[in-house]
Amino acid sequence: MEEMEDNALDRDARIKLSIGTRKPGNADGSFRNPIGLAFDNHRGRLYVADGHNHRVQVFSCDDDDGGSFVSKFGEEGDQPGQFKYPLGLAIDNDHDRILIVDRGNARVQVWSLSKQSFLSCVGQRGSGDLEFNNPQGIAIDKHHHRIIVVDSGNNRLVFLSFISLSFLFSVGGTQGYPSREFNYPQGIAIDDRHRIIVSDSFNHRVQVLSLIDGSFLFEFGSQGRYFGEFNGPQGVCIANQGRIIVADANRRLQSFTHEGRCILSFDCGSEYPYAVAFAEHRGLIAFTANHRVHVIGANQWLADTKFVWRPDLHRYAPSWMKQAISMMTMIRSLVDESAMSMIPNELLFEIFSFL
Repeated sequence: MEEMEDNALDRDARIKLSIGTRKPGNADGSFRNPIGLAFDNHRGRLYVADGHNHRVQVFSCDDDDGGSFVSKFGEEGDQPGQFKYPLGLAIDNDHDRILIVDRGNARVQVWSLSKQSFLSCVGQRGSGDLEFNNPQGIAIDKHHHRIIVVDSGNNRLVFLSFISLSFLFSVGGTQGYPSREFNYPQGIAIDDRHRIIVSDSFNHRVQVLSLIDGSFLFEFGSQGRYFGEFNGPQGVCIANQGRIIVADANRRLQSFTHEGRCILSFDCGSEYPYAVAFAEHRGLIAFTANHRVHVIGANQWLADTKFVWRPDLHRYAPSWMKQAISMMTMIRSLVDESAMSMIPNELLFEIFSFL
């Protein structure tokens, strides 16, 4: 039997669900150092890079079976379709693919989302145009049709073409502290202000760059344990209202305004958070810590992260809400010219969200 120690996350009511156990394992739903996360909003899935098991696992995000194991793909090796310590993940629904940073093999792999089959890969170890050294994070720039890879060991960001993954240009490449120089960057996110957010880990700060050309805009954070300070910031993501969430080795998540002002902190107890991801249409915040993945419930830490119904977001509504509205709509259709028949679906969704 696993010896359980007291942990703040196990007692935190804001945690909607936790996946995995503190002890590493390779069974379905267990992890050995999960260090990459991505939400697939279209399918209601959470993808986890299960680093030391050399695979990617997929879980449900639905209310009825949230956190349940769905599938897995990948195995250890250096051949196409095999992994060595996969890490960063990026979902590209428009082209039915997921991009995976294959850190140990110094490359980026592309897999089909729907078929979960290998499509292509690019990169090898080195410091040249299409070479990497311990790459970590990855992000999709839909505005300029580019892929951005955090080439951590080479202290740079590498920009690739969206489809062919051919080399375009890089930013950084020199270890240092001046702006646009890095000391082992790790996490990356792109916000709706056309900016790149990068965790400059060993410089204990976050740099914000222009998405157009990678030019420096500003930075925030410094080394320390106080509010707004960092100790090796790692994963980053963007939540509602442009808020920046950073996983900090001070055993916490911190939330910042789009201007870099710290507003909230989330204590992770004795566990060290690494990757963090936000489910745009469900308001969920997921993060990896030790050998587990934790999911913070909508609106449980940051305000205004719950699901807001709109006609174009109907497919993202929780399953219980969809069922309730379907039943109400069916009943309403049988009663002509009643008061119920005049209630729009928008209001019905709001009513049922409080039941």
